[in-house]
Amino acid sequence: MSGRSQGATTSVTRRSDKLNAWAAHHRRVSIETLQQLIANPFSSAMTWLVIGIALGLPAILFVVLQNVADISGDWGGKPRMSLYLNPEVTVKAARNFSGEIERRADVATSVFISSDDALREFQNRSGFGEVLSTLDRNPLPHVIEVIPVSPDPMELSSLVTTWEEHELIERVSVDLNWLERLFALLVFAERLVTALASVLALGVMLVMGNTIRLAIENRRQEIEIVKLVGGTDAFVRRPFLYLGFWYGLGGAVVALLLLWLSLFLLSAPVEQLAQSYRDDFALHGPGFGGGLLILLTGAALGTLGAILAVSRHLSDIEPQ
Repeated sequence: MSGRSQGATTSVTRRSDKLNAWAAHHRRVSIETLQQLIANPFSSAMTWLVIGIALGLPAILFVVLQNVADISGDWGGKPRMSLYLNPEVTVKAARNFSGEIERRADVATSVFISSDDALREFQNRSGFGEVLSTLDRNPLPHVIEVIPVSPDPMELSSLVTTWEEHELIERVSVDLNWLERLFALLVFAERLVTALASVLALGVMLVMGNTIRLAIENRRQEIEIVKLVGGTDAFVRRPFLYLGFWYGLGGAVVALLLLWLSLFLLSAPVEQLAQSYRDDFALHGPGFGGGLLILLTGAALGTLGAILAVSRHLSDIEPQ
């Protein structure tokens, strides 16, 4: 009876199999870490609340600032410039000049007010119609009301300088002092919110780093065993990165809830105040894009904090 000898066999793992195993492990780890957080609702909720407050505070300030900027953009941020024409300028020439101004790229709209229209309006509003009707000539000039595109005081000053030198214009009237104060206040508020957001983002990363450090210490023996049997650093690191991701994403959800709650509580008094200037004003939220940005920011900060913590503490754990 003849027999055949069989040697050792080798198997080759295809790249697609490795990729499928890698994706399956990511999927399993992400679900398991989320289940762990849900299984400990109190501690998870405390961390989510801390992250949510840190993310929600600058988000609330930014949304309020955007609403204030929108209001100022309609009744204060778009200043009206009055161009008083020379007395000898005819109505036809003034209308043509108003059309030229409106075609400028730095001008939003322009309205021509003839001297006769201005006199009639003044008579109706002042109550001195009979007295003004006795004048032998109209003392009021033609006026062009201009609304520039930009409320930047520097650009407005440039426009004033340009028009003051024009031969048809006798005087340009615009109050730049309060515009400069408003513009400076908005810029200061934007930078303040940006600085506050940066500090609180750093706080989120520190909170996340401390949370991940505690999680690593609680699983020290498990990590040593995994490394002892050949587990790679990426394999060991993966659960903690997903832990940071879920903490950050959950904190962002809390931040959105706090933001909408704050807008709900502020909407009635703010709209009552703003409607004294605008009839159609309504306090608006961050919108879909802003909400998505908050979610992505929270997830990114949580993951980044986990990466820093894992890189710092995981290398100290080696099997004995």
